[in-house]
Amino acid sequence: MTEPRTIRWGILGTGAIAGAFARALTETEGSVLHAVGSRTPESAAAFAATHAAARAHGSYAQLAADPDVDAVYVATPHAFHLRDTLLALDAGKPALCEKAFALSAGQARRMVHAAAAHGLPLMEAMWTRFLPSTRFVLETIASGRLGEARALVADFGFRVPFDPASRLFDPALGGGALLDLGVYAVSLGHLLFGAPTAVGGTAALGATGVDESSTVALTHAGGRVTSALQSFRVATPCRASILCDGGSLVLHAPWWGASRVSVQPADGTPTTHDFPRPGEGYAPMAAAFAELVRTGRLESDGMPLADTVAVMETMDALRAIYGVAYADA
Repeated sequence: MTEPRTIRWGILGTGAIAGAFARALTETEGSVLHAVGSRTPESAAAFAATHAAARAHGSYAQLAADPDVDAVYVATPHAFHLRDTLLALDAGKPALCEKAFALSAGQARRMVHAAAAHGLPLMEAMWTRFLPSTRFVLETIASGRLGEARALVADFGFRVPFDPASRLFDPALGGGALLDLGVYAVSLGHLLFGAPTAVGGTAALGATGVDESSTVALTHAGGRVTSALQSFRVATPCRASILCDGGSLVLHAPWWGASRVSVQPADGTPTTHDFPRPGEGYAPMAAAFAELVRTGRLESDGMPLADTVAVMETMDALRAIYGVAYADA
């Protein structure tokens, strides 16, 4: 039998998330880190040395132009996702772009249209959707053993010292708790219940004008609801519960990367299930995108582009309620 083609990855960016993805590739069969691109040769060389990349490029353009790179992982801050994803696509490279996918739904549509025009795979790096624990949750709900799923309640918060230059607080970098943390709950709500029919929420804005703490209140078809809190001001339990007619599912902390799920029937014995989280949780997503590149398919069933755009539309509506605006979004 012929061995599957090895996908040679290029990572665009050298921050913490880029490092996590590089480590995940060592646990992803059929994938290898080939190159890294940074704004400076020094940063690229240091990252390549740490993660055993064959090539270090001192600019993003050089990475995109590398003829031996089969796929690009865009790991820059939110505000640069549009620019950097278009750079990869225009160079003929399939792109896996970090979440939140863009600053706005309008930017997301531009990225999707570019991928279609070039005939290239594109996917949002919502790694939670590819975890074994998420598959178990969806299968349990589909089985009907707990009845209909009616509500998602989730939180994601940690205390961060205020730094106006940090990507978390700087609006020029797409700062704010919603895009950085809340995207997980919004995306899961879409996955469970579909796009919302009504959007609400509240926010506490900081000195830089971004939401440092905010809430999400989504109403979905059939009276289903998503309720979430995300915050840079307070640490939260970081758990999620899916409430059903006949019981609940609890995703243990950290719920967005859950390796433990409890099933709690209303009239039965609770059970707890443990799951692997290969490559710090990123490996299943990397493997899924690598398979798109091998087969020539343009998007993933696990993270469809239409759903990515719909999630961005929901977050646009939430930011409008909060009063958070980004330049050029």
